[in-house]
Amino acid sequence: MKIESAQKIAYVVNTVMLSTIFGFLIFFIKMDIPFLVYFSIPTAVVYAMMYLMVYKKKLNLYLWIVYGGLILYTSVTAVCLGESYGFHLYCFSMIPCIYTTEYMSFKLGIKSSRSFYISIGIAVFYLLFMGYVSRNGPVYDVGKKYASFFLMFNSITVFCYLVFYTNYLIQSIIKSETKLLDIAHKDRLTGLYNRHYMLDKLSELPAENTSELLAIADIDDFKKINDTYGHNAGDEVLRVISRKMRESCTDCEIARWGGEEFLILCSDNKQDSLKLLEQMHTEIGSEPVIFEGNHISVTLTVGVSHREHGSSIDAWIHQIDKKLYIGKKNGKNQIVYQ
Repeated sequence: MKIESAQKIAYVVNTVMLSTIFGFLIFFIKMDIPFLVYFSIPTAVVYAMMYLMVYKKKLNLYLWIVYGGLILYTSVTAVCLGESYGFHLYCFSMIPCIYTTEYMSFKLGIKSSRSFYISIGIAVFYLLFMGYVSRNGPVYDVGKKYASFFLMFNSITVFCYLVFYTNYLIQSIIKSETKLLDIAHKDRLTGLYNRHYMLDKLSELPAENTSELLAIADIDDFKKINDTYGHNAGDEVLRVISRKMRESCTDCEIARWGGEEFLILCSDNKQDSLKLLEQMHTEIGSEPVIFEGNHISVTLTVGVSHREHGSSIDAWIHQIDKKLYIGKKNGKNQIVYQ
């Protein structure tokens, strides 16, 4: 996450809170509760000033003011009007907000906001002021005329906060986990799956299933390409060949097995799989890789084999390695199946 994204979220949240405070201010004027009117005016001013704080990227200080302002406003309004108006519910919405901002702080690399301790503090404060209200009743007896409306409004607002922040937190975690899995399973240079992913994939196949084809493709004379054109050219060759493999073998699982070798797990239709491999082999060999004005001819030698009944993964890979060796020994640039 970038600091600019956190600023945008802070602007939106601050606008929502400022608009809500103004709405409450109008209500308190209508209900003729001077203390809450005078209390809401400086609160609104503070929230208005916090736009500048967000603009200057002082987000940690901004969070502390938001936490303090919300708990103070919640407790004062609840003590003045009682629990029937639902202002105390905002304490519950603060908990997911606090943990979401903790996660955002971690992503931004800024100082932790100590969410656990703040949450405990809010819970203690809530019990104190709600205990006072339960025992002594509200300070102002304004009747129940608007209680149902405000209980519903405050409940809906709190639910919106709960849903928004919880959803944001969960989706962010899912996105991070997906990215980590992608990093763990894919080769950074080529974008193909890596050796570890392919071994896991192969281990999931039942040993008695002999219908899939496994192929190992090796770029011919790759060292010569590196020595002649440089390692950057070699990297470009790997990227281009990987892209062509993905385009040709759309139904295959392809992994960079190591260096210039690629492991390809084909579907259970032998004829179609062999046809796709032949098409891939032809397309790669017929069009050179262009790098910095150089036309680099690239060919592949491919060993292919189905799995023998009950054989291990290592034995299966050893089979195709032998086919690859035969292809290399007999002139390269060919597919060896039988």
